Amino acid sequence: MVISKQTSPYDYDVVIIGGGPSGTTVASLVRKYNPALRVLILEKEKFPRDHVGESQLPGCSMVLHEMGAWDKVEAQNFPVKIGASYTWGRDNDSWEFDFFPVDQYEDRPRPDKYQGQRLSTAFQVDRAVYDEILLRHSEELGAEVREQTRVNEVMHEDGRVTGLKLSDGSTVTAKHYVDASGHHSIIRRSLGVPVWTPKALQNIAVWNYYQNEKWGEKIGVGATRVQVRSIPWGWMWFIPLGPTRTSVGLVTPAEHYKSTGKTPEQLYHDSLPVDPTLRELMVGAVAEGPVQSTKDWSFLSDYITGPNWFLVGEAVGFADPVLAAGMNIAHNSAKDLACTILEIERGEVEADWLKQRYNDRTRLNVKQHIQFAEFWYAANGCFTDLREHCQNIAKESGLSLSPQEAWAWLSQGGFVTELPGHAELGSFDLGLTKSLIELFGEDGKPLDFEIDKNNVFDLDLEGAVAVRQGYPEKGRIRIARGFQRGDKTLLVHNFFLLAFTALMQSKDLDKIMQHMRATLSASGVKPDQMNAFFHQGMMALEAMIAEGWVKASLDRTKPTLQRRSTGTVLLSSKEWQPHADARTKTVAGGKGMS
Repeated sequence: MVISKQTSPYDYDVVIIGGGPSGTTVASLVRKYNPALRVLILEKEKFPRDHVGESQLPGCSMVLHEMGAWDKVEAQNFPVKIGASYTWGRDNDSWEFDFFPVDQYEDRPRPDKYQGQRLSTAFQVDRAVYDEILLRHSEELGAEVREQTRVNEVMHEDGRVTGLKLSDGSTVTAKHYVDASGHHSIIRRSLGVPVWTPKALQNIAVWNYYQNEKWGEKIGVGATRVQVRSIPWGWMWFIPLGPTRTSVGLVTPAEHYKSTGKTPEQLYHDSLPVDPTLRELMVGAVAEGPVQSTKDWSFLSDYITGPNWFLVGEAVGFADPVLAAGMNIAHNSAKDLACTILEIERGEVEADWLKQRYNDRTRLNVKQHIQFAEFWYAANGCFTDLREHCQNIAKESGLSLSPQEAWAWLSQGGFVTELPGHAELGSFDLGLTKSLIELFGEDGKPLDFEIDKNNVFDLDLEGAVAVRQGYPEKGRIRIARGFQRGDKTLLVHNFFLLAFTALMQSKDLDKIMQHMRATLSASGVKPDQMNAFFHQGMMALEAMIAEGWVKASLDRTKPTLQRRSTGTVLLSSKEWQPHADARTKTVAGGKGMS
């Protein structure tokens, strides 16, 4: 039943604090799937306005497409991101990973369509333009937007928000309140929700925007990579935002910054010429304005839902920007929340269960990214002025830098990702994750895959109980099969379902592989994309072994899996479904599936 404004006790069904990507994603998807719901966005600024956080991952494009905003973003001709180039690890050698093979990328006329190679790429965006596109898109879908309207007070009683007092003197009420106000997290602070702040990742970020005509020749056009360069006291980013415009920033520990006695501007300008690659790129660059800076501390809220309120995006928590996952987490957690609110409104599934699912999944995802960032910092030998700092990160985190122990430490939290049913850690495929651990590890030893060493795989559900699981899809929280044992939960969906079904049929590697391929073929996967999907199924099997859902052993009378090291072939951001369009991306430096 649709409740009219006249009979509802609330001014709005959903009030969202914050008009950034998290808030507008929630608003757009709620309005798309239920236009009867009254949605208000409260934004303290007047758009457009600059904002840091320009680099995206392919998962953002998937959400933009579902919102109906991808074509609008593409029309702005933002640089197409196919990957990143890093100087990070045991030495100063640079390395790259790509979402899509650079030698296969076709520089097509823009604007392009969300198909083919563009399914495996991302944008590098000018946030002033990007955020306004999404805000106006929400308006077009029927959300009310009030800019230059600040929330002065969150009225609450017994943990429930009862209204918002605004800067114009008015008060608004809602059935659901969404805090998308970023690290300011107005509702969280007003209700006194505690946060966890790892001491290891308390940094500052300093940046500026530059123009340089020569970048338009090859740096800011075609397929682009973000540049991440380690320097002795931190790292620099170089992100093309247009043919001639680039964001250049420094991230350094707040403790180190204080010890230098320098201003943020002085430290920033001292850092610009240190890396030879960036020094060459910056020749002839002209700054657009003054240097900007902000506190860049990772944190995670203890809980993110209440009786009638939710936190989303950076209001939930913040993981260090080295993984470039902030926008991906923001868009995908917002999609999840929109589906959660829509499902609560349908009344078919218990609201408490839906809230708990959103809380647990979203918090664990952010925690994983924080944990992975801790590993990146602890393992970076290029931070020559921060050796003690890096050692303290490892010590405080209980992290060993031997590849085997690092893998065990990283995987202990499970494999929750923005894409349910995919085996990933911190937005990285398991194959790439293990390659990075090898690259960063102190002894340089290879990190074996259990699926390579063994050929007998026994599904182990002893002591596990069947539980209800859910995942967001097209405005719904779809119910899926799951199992729980201790603090481990298995969502039997997508590629984990592919592996689980094969394991139910046989424990023999050869038959498991045959069953996976037969299932994929029957689901409409094309032959030229079979390896990509099959790889994801095998990565799900590897994850199930790591979490104890599968016992792996070796029968020496039977062959083991033979894989070639020619680059990891990964599934891109769209989940595998029967008869779905197949899409792949290649990551340099990883391991591929034969």
